[in-house]
Amino acid sequence: MDQHDSPRLLLTHDGSHTLYNAALNQHYHSLQGSLQESQHIFIGLGLLPKIHEGQGRQEVRVLEMGFGTGLNALLSWKIADQMAVCVAYTGIEAYPVSLEEAGVLNYGEKAGKQGFMQLHTVSWQETHRLSACFSFCKQQQRLEALQPEGLYDVIYFDAFAPEAQPELWTEAVFTQLAKQLPAGGILVTYSSKGAVRRALQASGFRVEKHPGPGRKREVIRAVKMEATPVAFAG
Repeated sequence: MDQHDSPRLLLTHDGSHTLYNAALNQHYHSLQGSLQESQHIFIGLGLLPKIHEGQGRQEVRVLEMGFGTGLNALLSWKIADQMAVCVAYTGIEAYPVSLEEAGVLNYGEKAGKQGFMQLHTVSWQETHRLSACFSFCKQQQRLEALQPEGLYDVIYFDAFAPEAQPELWTEAVFTQLAKQLPAGGILVTYSSKGAVRRALQASGFRVEKHPGPGRKREVIRAVKMEATPVAFAG
C-alpha cells in the first residue's frame, strides 16, 4: 500500500490544518496545533539558534527528513526573508503528498507567508531560488540514498512516529545523519522517547531535552559532538 493512501484533512487546535495518513494511522502534525508544533520545535530550537550563532556567515543550511506537507519549509522561508539571512533548504520525502492535498492546506494564511504552493509545484531534484534569501531543493528519495556528507548545519527530523516507522529511528539512521553535520550541528525532533535519546547519543550527539509545545512535555535538540562516544548504556 502507498504510504499516503487516503489522507484526510483535519483542523488542529490552533486553527491550522494537518493530514491523516490512513496507511500508517498517523497525523502529519500534532492535533494540538500544526503551526505551533513546527514553530516551537523546528524553528525555535533548530533554525533560530543557528542563525543567531552564525551571524555574519554566508548562509544556514537546513536538511529536513520528512518534507511532508511543507509547513517546516514555509516557516523557514518566512524567517529567512524576515531576518534577511540566507537559508539553503533541502527537503527529503519518499512519498510526497499530492498537489490536491497540498492545495487545501491553510498554512500560507495561518503563517502569513505567500508562496506555499511553490514548494509543492517546483520540480524535484533541482535547486530553486524562491526569494533573495531562500533557496530550496526537494528530493524524492529514501534516507538511505542521501549524499553527499557534511553539507548541513541543522537537521529537522520529522519522520512519522517511532511506532509507525521504527526503521527510521535507529542508531544506524542517526549515525548516517550525524555525517551530514559538522561538530556543533543541530538535529531537532519531536520525539523524546528513551530509545530515541539512546540512539542519538550512541551516534555522536549530545542530547538536550526541552519543553514541548502545548501539552507535549518534552522534545529533543541533539548537538553533534566532536568525537563519536561509546554506545549509551541505561
